[in-house]
Amino acid sequence: MKTIFLVRHAKSSWGDQGISDDQRTLLPKGIEKTKRIAEYLIKEGVKPGLMISSQAVRAYETAKILADWLDYPVKQILLDRRVYDGPYDRMLDLIYATPNDIDSLMIVGHNPLITQLANLFLHPGIDGMPTSAVVCVLFQSEKWEDIPVSRSEKKFYIFPKMLK
Repeated sequence: MKTIFLVRHAKSSWGDQGISDDQRTLLPKGIEKTKRIAEYLIKEGVKPGLMISSQAVRAYETAKILADWLDYPVKQILLDRRVYDGPYDRMLDLIYATPNDIDSLMIVGHNPLITQLANLFLHPGIDGMPTSAVVCVLFQSEKWEDIPVSRSEKKFYIFPKMLK
């Protein structure tokens, strides 16, 4: 069985208009909400076999928070520009190329791409994922390249407002 965790980055700052979009940092409330999500993921027993993040600062900072909480080595987070600017078919190439000895993949990215990707696998789909949201999809497959023809199911969909 293969598992994908699709994560939208935490709430970020729009305050500094002098920096490029991919350099925006997280707001303190985004960090705190991501920690709440991480606590939930720990309770669910989440252990990513591989984490891939957009190279954008806000996504990578989110990935580092989750890695710290989930005992995933921060230095092993892969940065990939396809997670930043898509399109989703390039993201699918990334997923299908995941080594088959890895059973769980966590991708930290951006809307609308991360929601579009989730909706390729979920029926019914979900509306736009809020910041720090995570959707977990299970696939009845032994190979990543076979997930498009595999049975899939949503294990959970969580976002900070659900964790009051």
